[in-house]
Amino acid sequence: MWIDITQQLTNNIAHWPGDEPFHFKLSATKEETGSVNIGSISTSTHIGTHMDAPYHFDEEGIKVHEIDVNRLIGDATLIEIMDETLITQEILKQFEIKGTIIMIKTKSEAHSEVFPESVPVLTEDAIQYLSSIGIKVFGIDVPSVDDIDSKTLDNHHAFNQYDIINIENLLLENVSEGYYNFIGLPLKIVGADGSPIRAVISKKGE
Repeated sequence: MWIDITQQLTNNIAHWPGDEPFHFKLSATKEETGSVNIGSISTSTHIGTHMDAPYHFDEEGIKVHEIDVNRLIGDATLIEIMDETLITQEILKQFEIKGTIIMIKTKSEAHSEVFPESVPVLTEDAIQYLSSIGIKVFGIDVPSVDDIDSKTLDNHHAFNQYDIINIENLLLENVSEGYYNFIGLPLKIVGADGSPIRAVISKKGE
């Protein structure tokens, strides 16, 4: 059975301060057209559960339509690290991490309509460690892999340096640690710096 770990996109979902909020509306109704409802959306590309393309923080980085989808489908490990502001290499080494995708659950409840004041972040040695064990995709249940007020985005750059794609705002409150199959695919928006994704997992062996 597949489990949806994607935040619902509603008109009340939290957005980055200064970014365009998500808004869905019916631009034409079946009554008006005589045949169909037609919806429209406006949004930042970094809304809800989403993926950053390196172009988001690097003018020379690849754009979202250039990301190889094969790396976004595969074997994943989900671990729980609660009540830590810094996630270090030493903490990660306590877990048996398998596959090329890692997801970190940092909170027991998701509040997708509230933008956090702070988030836990990895140290650079932790990112380097993940690269050394073959991780290609990093996912977490908060809106950034850097401090909320960071302007230098050191971790974004470090993940890119080690060829790791980062996914933010996974919905992990109802899933537990373990090994999973993972699929998380962005919209193929040419030239985009990121995209909302639909992320799903299934428990290994089930």
